[in-house]
Amino acid sequence: MTVRFVRPVSQSAYVARRLGYSALILFLLATVAHRFGPLTTPDFIVLVLLAAGIGAVSVPLAIIGLARLWQVGAEGGVAATKGLLAACIPLALVATGTFYYHTLPRIYDVSTDLADPPPWIAEPQANQQWLPRPLGVTPVERRLQFAAYPGLTGRRYEGAIDRVYQGVTRAATSAQIGITHKEGVELVEPDISERPAREDEQAPVPDVAPIPLPRPELSLAPVFGTSGDVLLQGEARTLVLGLRFDVVIRLREDDDTTSVDMRVASRYGPHDLGLSESIAEDFLDRLDAELLGIAGG
Repeated sequence: MTVRFVRPVSQSAYVARRLGYSALILFLLATVAHRFGPLTTPDFIVLVLLAAGIGAVSVPLAIIGLARLWQVGAEGGVAATKGLLAACIPLALVATGTFYYHTLPRIYDVSTDLADPPPWIAEPQANQQWLPRPLGVTPVERRLQFAAYPGLTGRRYEGAIDRVYQGVTRAATSAQIGITHKEGVELVEPDISERPAREDEQAPVPDVAPIPLPRPELSLAPVFGTSGDVLLQGEARTLVLGLRFDVVIRLREDDDTTSVDMRVASRYGPHDLGLSESIAEDFLDRLDAELLGIAGG
């Protein structure tokens, strides 16, 4: 007579697998809709928190299923493991964000020039929904930035502004910063009077020499609005989640050197989780590589 042992079945393990898969699918759909679709960042955060909540419920159920497997050999060990692994993905993201939220300063705007941050060409506007933020950056927040990121400083290069401008544009392209607004670029473009005229644009030689007119008198009145700075404003997005950040880059020529400063701000929420500083450092490192050999003090 053959004796067959009937293994008990752990229902909690299979429930954990279903919940873990649900959390993972919700997280993936939200990520795709935010990265490539119309889902806004505040709504994306809500869905990620919901996915993490579902995953958090599946974790104790999976642990119970694994414990039953160890104690009485109950079926469901594989299901519990799959549910646990699936739930770990949204839970890990939320845990990482929570850690940075509490360990990094509560700021959303960083600049390499704390005394005179580069101004926005067009002030970024976004519906914050349930993520309210301060109306402006205060000196207290700038001091918090300096304490957290003392190495975030601007660059100075021994070269003309047009040469540095070319490196900035290449570095921005390499860092996947899309430039949307420009101001002062006439300072780095060749003067039209210095460009050689095309054959069809060359004026015919007149038969009669023109009579010179009197030179106009120079005005001594001050001219406003010509600071001599070149500003480039654009947008940067994180690689996987597609979080949006507004970026402005300033070039300023001083004698034989050109300084480059940068400002990065998260588009949503009062906390950037340290990503603004990472975007700025990545761009500045790429710029150093582009302009290797002409870096100044």
